[in-house]
Amino acid sequence: MLIVYRFLINLIFIFSPIIFILRFLKKKEDPIRFKEKIGFFDQKKKEGKLIWFHGASVGELQSIVPLIEKLEKNKSIKQILVTSNTLSSSKILKINKFNKVIHQFFPIDSNFLIKKFLNYWKPSKALFIDSEFWPNTIIQLKRKKIPIILINGRITKKTFQRWNKLSNFSKKIFSKFDLCFSSSKESLRYLKRLNFKNIKFIGNLKYSQAELENLDIEKNLKKFLSNKKTWCASSTHYPEELFVAQAHKILKKKIKNLITIIIPRHAERYSTIKNDLEKLNLKVHLDKPTKKISFNTDIYLVNSYGKTKSFYKNCNNIFLGGSLIKHGGQNPLEAARYGCSIINGPNVNNFKEIYEFLKKNNISTSIKKNKELANRLNILFSKQNNSKMIQNKIKTLGDKILKKTYDEIFIR
Repeated sequence: MLIVYRFLINLIFIFSPIIFILRFLKKKEDPIRFKEKIGFFDQKKKEGKLIWFHGASVGELQSIVPLIEKLEKNKSIKQILVTSNTLSSSKILKINKFNKVIHQFFPIDSNFLIKKFLNYWKPSKALFIDSEFWPNTIIQLKRKKIPIILINGRITKKTFQRWNKLSNFSKKIFSKFDLCFSSSKESLRYLKRLNFKNIKFIGNLKYSQAELENLDIEKNLKKFLSNKKTWCASSTHYPEELFVAQAHKILKKKIKNLITIIIPRHAERYSTIKNDLEKLNLKVHLDKPTKKISFNTDIYLVNSYGKTKSFYKNCNNIFLGGSLIKHGGQNPLEAARYGCSIINGPNVNNFKEIYEFLKKNNISTSIKKNKELANRLNILFSKQNNSKMIQNKIKTLGDKILKKTYDEIFIR
């Protein structure tokens, strides 16, 4: 199986110029930094200890920000390398003003490129986030005797079944991990069955919160929102924006000064979203470039990255996307940490245990139809938001998980 995998990954490398061109056209690739994916690095390796984190995209990188904050204070660590696959994730780290952190795009997992990558960066530890498993990378790390750690490991039933079909191959790869931290009890069971070793369950790292956060929004926008009944649809995927827009139209019959904020999961889709919403006779205002907001604006569409938490701070009621389609939902903890009431669709398998925790504490509600969403929002607008208790509960739990994770990896 490894031979087949290497053949296929080398084909991807051979045809990468065509793949990159297609991704440029879709605005999914950086026209300059794409070279990092084929082994050309524009950042310099410093002398001393380097810790390497790798995560697929935005959610994975956001989950390690509190851990990176602690590592920044560790004088023995000179550099922190963070790699990811997507353009959107590369923009996340720019928001945080780290001193030791550099971001690079993860190279294609061919033996030649991975050897070049590891020889250049020489990491002291390699930490994979969530469920990012690249066979050639893992094999090369083991050969170089670099510790391989899985943090916030998440294995869904679907992921388990896929890897289990390649049982001999997957068990050979996964047995090379030196230490694994499971994000849930369900993942813990699957990790054991897939032959991971030294597995620990401390809790989901996504409960932890970053210390240094700039949550200010523009004064004019804050003033505008203060005079409106405001709610936010966050991390939406197509066609969830249309679902949200219909709920807005239903709710507007009861609430005249209503404004809906939409933060799509992929901001580069904003032009298509704007056109779709305007076809429904809704007045849409874009977050960028900054312009005066018309009083009769229906939808405030966020077409930039890094502002989600700022809007959570200024909105009490959040609809979490990725939950009406078969995507598995998005992480609701970020919104819960700011005291928001959360509404979600029925498909939240990616964060099953977190949603159970939030539902038990009367923080989240599941809906299926836009009328249900409108009715739930109408109820929430009339209720007093009682968020302090849940905020404190999540913070206490998050701090505990963060400390234990850090101590296990970097102290012992």
